[in-house]
Amino acid sequence: MPRVNRTALLALLAASSCVFLLFQLRYYRNYVTKAGPAVPRRAAGRGSAGDLQWQSVKSFLRLSRRFRLPLFLADPAVLGSLEGEPGAGCGLRCGGRAVTSFGLLAGARTYDAAFLLAAEKKGFQVLEVRGEDPRLASLDLLSGEDIPLHLVLRLHGYFIQLVILYERSGDYLWHGPLRLKADADRGFAPFSLMDFGRHAGAYDRPRLVPTAVDGLDVAVPGNVSDFLAQHRRARFLECRYRDARHFLQLYPDEPSPEALDFRNKAKSLLRSAAETLTRLRVPFWISSGTCLGWFRQCGFIPYSRDVDIGIFIGDFRPDMVAAFRDAGLALKHKFGKVEDSLELSFVRDGVKLDVFFFYRDGHLSWNGGTQAKSGRKFKYTFPHFSLCWAELAEVRVGVPCQTLDYVTANYGAASWRVPLRAWDWKSSPSNVQENGVWPLRDWDRLIQVY
Repeated sequence: MPRVNRTALLALLAASSCVFLLFQLRYYRNYVTKAGPAVPRRAAGRGSAGDLQWQSVKSFLRLSRRFRLPLFLADPAVLGSLEGEPGAGCGLRCGGRAVTSFGLLAGARTYDAAFLLAAEKKGFQVLEVRGEDPRLASLDLLSGEDIPLHLVLRLHGYFIQLVILYERSGDYLWHGPLRLKADADRGFAPFSLMDFGRHAGAYDRPRLVPTAVDGLDVAVPGNVSDFLAQHRRARFLECRYRDARHFLQLYPDEPSPEALDFRNKAKSLLRSAAETLTRLRVPFWISSGTCLGWFRQCGFIPYSRDVDIGIFIGDFRPDMVAAFRDAGLALKHKFGKVEDSLELSFVRDGVKLDVFFFYRDGHLSWNGGTQAKSGRKFKYTFPHFSLCWAELAEVRVGVPCQTLDYVTANYGAASWRVPLRAWDWKSSPSNVQENGVWPLRDWDRLIQVY
């Protein structure tokens, strides 16, 4: 058997390797380079995670356009990147983000079984989260029918959250909390990373404008900064209908014509105040007896005969009085000054609107009161609170998120549950204390009654 020439064999192998390498280079130049990447070049350097996320969103947007879903990009991180917020994100190609959020404006029709079936055929795994419709709840009907609140879609290991926004009677949009049923798959998605659903939320209806984000056509809120600001303070508290029904079984509401007249006038007055302060961009909340009525019985206390709201003194505007006057509210009195115990009172149709201004003092907040005939000052202290949204008499209003703490500070830990008609604002509140006397020389300026 002839010996194999080792040198010739090595030369043959080297030549074969060179031919194979040249073939690979030719294939790469003729096919891969000319065809380009499967996603836009901006993906270069982002890694496959960002590419898959972008592809998942692209598939979802194509599907939503096919079914004409009225949706918009609601993701705070992506919207923040459009606004140039520091650390807000990197558009739709953030490989480090697991979820992208969209809002769906619910109308007569949101989506149907055909959409869900089409999504599954496209490879999406779908989880629908349903809950009670609060728009149908009342003191007579304690729960509404189930409606879809959130839709979570999974593809390529990435998630799309579709939060469904419903129109409420107070002319605002509402979404429900993301609460899983007992039999739901809790490992389906990283729910703790989702931007919507930790609690219910309330928003103004956004004006949507078309734009392109990372090469994908989407609608976004016309005022992104305003939408992001609303998102930070969107938490909504529903009226406690079951507790209110129990209270009204023990203490039936007044059916008299006078009580009905007051409720109608109070509702109109509250709506005017809310619209006026919204135009001025002044945050407010229902306070004192009005807050107690909402929290305890989901309505006005008919024998209170006034409407009470609170405003932080930092949000005071000098044109506030003129704005209320333009809304048909006459100034009844002005007590105190911006630096100390400011209080305004307006009246319309015999019903008074009291506007209390709140001051911060460490971990406490307080508002002042003034007795006109003596110049005596009073102070009402509350534990620190943040603001949430609520609805009273079909009007969207602010309420202290820590409502129970707020109410018990003002009315006592137990006595707030029992109606009290004999009420002295100078001595009855649990949190009232004497706070000096206005100097007599300043009464003309600090105690003005009209």
